[in-house]
Amino acid sequence: MGYGLGAASVSGMNVRSKRRSLAVMGDGGFWHNGLTSGIGNAVYNQSDDVILLVDNFYSAATGGQDLLSSRAQPLHRSTHHPLEDAVRGVGVQWVRRIDHTYSVGRMRDILKEALTTKESGPKVVIASSECMLNRQRRERPQVQAAMRRQERVVTQKFGVDADVCKGDHACIRLSGCPSLSMKSVDDVLHDDPVAHVEDSCVACGNCGEVAEAAVLCPSFYRADIVHTPGRIEQWIAQMRARVIQYMQERRRSRWLTLEQDVAAS
Repeated sequence: MGYGLGAASVSGMNVRSKRRSLAVMGDGGFWHNGLTSGIGNAVYNQSDDVILLVDNFYSAATGGQDLLSSRAQPLHRSTHHPLEDAVRGVGVQWVRRIDHTYSVGRMRDILKEALTTKESGPKVVIASSECMLNRQRRERPQVQAAMRRQERVVTQKFGVDADVCKGDHACIRLSGCPSLSMKSVDDVLHDDPVAHVEDSCVACGNCGEVAEAAVLCPSFYRADIVHTPGRIEQWIAQMRARVIQYMQERRRSRWLTLEQDVAAS
């Protein structure tokens, strides 16, 4: 709500209740006015609410500019001032920070603690992970330059094993990732389309983390793609391909034999 006004607005719900209110604020809004109007106000009025600070290192709302808390080192700017120091500086006692926000299980536990702790006063959770779009803009030119120099580069790709996925689509509903979609498979055991990871995937790993935290199917996998591999890596890859091909052909022949036996009977 507003630009840094979420924490200030949630103060209006600072009444005795069985449930605490939760306000979400980005780091851009935090430095714009949220530190004073939201966090400072919550400390002053001892608001028993939870404030989630999305610390993605940039002012994403206005194009990705650097902030006081950015990890960049511009020539004529002062950065590397943590949100945690500013929050504690105005008097917040209960502060939790997580540096890998794609760790869904860890994030869930911290939010549960913030919503259920008996400690009074404002509870601040700092979710600190670099904006994935800005990270891609920063890293992609570096990776492409290394590949042009014929250097060894490892990139990651996430996918879904269609043979394991049951098609309940719970992962899609929970993660909301735009790269996670559905595809149909030619298999009588799959009545519904299975989950599918598109080529737009940036390998953040959120889909797999959500699947694990929600105790969903183990169909997600991560593939490490090696560009310009060495001779030993090429030899190992060839051996793996031969073994996999042998096992696939063996499995295929067994299925054909089984189908022939069923047809004969």
